[in-house]
Amino acid sequence: MISTIQRHYSLDEYRAIADISEEKCEYHDGEIISMTGGTVKHSRISRNILNLLDNKLRDTNFEAINNDLRLWISDYRRGVYPDAMVFDGALQFNGDREDEVLNPLLIVEVLSPSTEEYDRTDKFRVYRSIPSFCEYLLIRQNKVFVEHYSKQGEYWTYSDFDGLDQSIVLKSVNIELAIAEIYRNIEF
Repeated sequence: MISTIQRHYSLDEYRAIADISEEKCEYHDGEIISMTGGTVKHSRISRNILNLLDNKLRDTNFEAINNDLRLWISDYRRGVYPDAMVFDGALQFNGDREDEVLNPLLIVEVLSPSTEEYDRTDKFRVYRSIPSFCEYLLIRQNKVFVEHYSKQGEYWTYSDFDGLDQSIVLKSVNIELAIAEIYRNIEF
C-alpha cells in the first residue's frame, strides 16, 4: 500500500471513485487505500498460481478468480483485492454488485515487502470473518517460501514449504500444487 487519503469516504463515494480510477484502491471502513504496482516476480507468481489453480480445478465445481474482483468483507466494511481466490460453486455477490464477492474458500496473497506483515496479521484476521474462508496461502517473492493456513474445525493449522521439490495439498479443493510450478520462471 502506498498512501492513505486522509478523509472519511462513504461506501458509495468509494465505489464511484473506484469505478473510474485508473489505479486500484481498497476500501477500509471509510479510508481509501491506493494500491502500488507489482514487480515482475509478483506478476509471474500471481500468474503461475492462478494458472495452476485454474488447470487443477478444471471440470470441478470450483472456480479460481484473479485480483480484478473485489472481495467485500462485511464485518469490517472492507473491499480488498486478493491476488487469487477460489470459490465453491456460484459466486455470492454483495447485493447487486457484480464487482464485489463474499464467499471465497481459498485466498492467495503474493507477499510484497510493504504488505507482508499486514497480509500475515490484520488482513488474515479480517479474512477469518468470512464464513466460507478455510484456506490461506502466502507466497514470498524474494525466495522460495510458501505459508499454508488451513482451518480444521474451529482452529487454524500452519505449515510452510521452502523447497522446490515439495508440494502443498489444498484440502478445501482437493488438489496438490508443486512448489516448483508456483515459482516457475522466477530467478533468485
